[in-house]
Amino acid sequence: MYGAMKVAIGGPLKVAFRPWVEGLENVPTEGAAILASNHLSFSDSFFLPAVLDRKVTFIAKAEYFTTPGVKGRMTAAFFKGVGQLPVDRSGARGAGEAAIKSGIEVLERGELFGIYPEGTRSPDGRLYRGKPGGLARVALASGAPVIPVAMIDTEKIQPPGQVMPKLMRPGIRIGKPLDFSRYQGMEHDRFVLRALTDEVMYEIMKLSGQEYVDMYATAAKRQIAEAAKAEKEQAKKEQAKKEQATKTKKADEERSGA
Repeated sequence: MYGAMKVAIGGPLKVAFRPWVEGLENVPTEGAAILASNHLSFSDSFFLPAVLDRKVTFIAKAEYFTTPGVKGRMTAAFFKGVGQLPVDRSGARGAGEAAIKSGIEVLERGELFGIYPEGTRSPDGRLYRGKPGGLARVALASGAPVIPVAMIDTEKIQPPGQVMPKLMRPGIRIGKPLDFSRYQGMEHDRFVLRALTDEVMYEIMKLSGQEYVDMYATAAKRQIAEAAKAEKEQAKKEQAKKEQATKTKKADEERSGA
């Protein structure tokens, strides 16, 4: 099913958008490896597999696979077809453990496992701090090499709110594999997990040329949402003041005319 879906989706993607790729030789032709990428767009999980000869498996939220109805079944079939694995995110810790377990199982089969260390899409195109739990623990438990990947300009193809995608060439830079065997057996050391994750994020930053922000993308999204809410509330207050001023002026004019 993956092969058929790749031909059906990957082929047209490559023809329409003509993504450019650097470092394709850094992806092994066989054996387990982790592709750790920045995350700019929903389409990242489609462009990267489209340029690779091997299957790469990513994690997706379970809701994509369990939505009822015809549309839900079609969505589930689509995500299964492009190599996405369902993970229940109802509990933060449970979701993390499920993602780690799924990743290790993929790698034990000698396949490629794709992961976004930031944990979510960047809200503004910058590179955010990597979460240490998933990537580092999977890398240490499996012993698989970590290959840093930079998606470039994918967020410009279809920004939030834009219905039709813009036909332009996104880019993909693939770095050299990173070996973390020196940390083997230390997957429960939080300092090791942090160091490994930071090393990978540094390599991604060098490949992508993104500005690095030393905070989690999820926290940045909360700040942006809170700022937008505050701005909206302030705009409402300003509008209410204007309306009140208009009413007061009109009442004064009516009294003056009387």
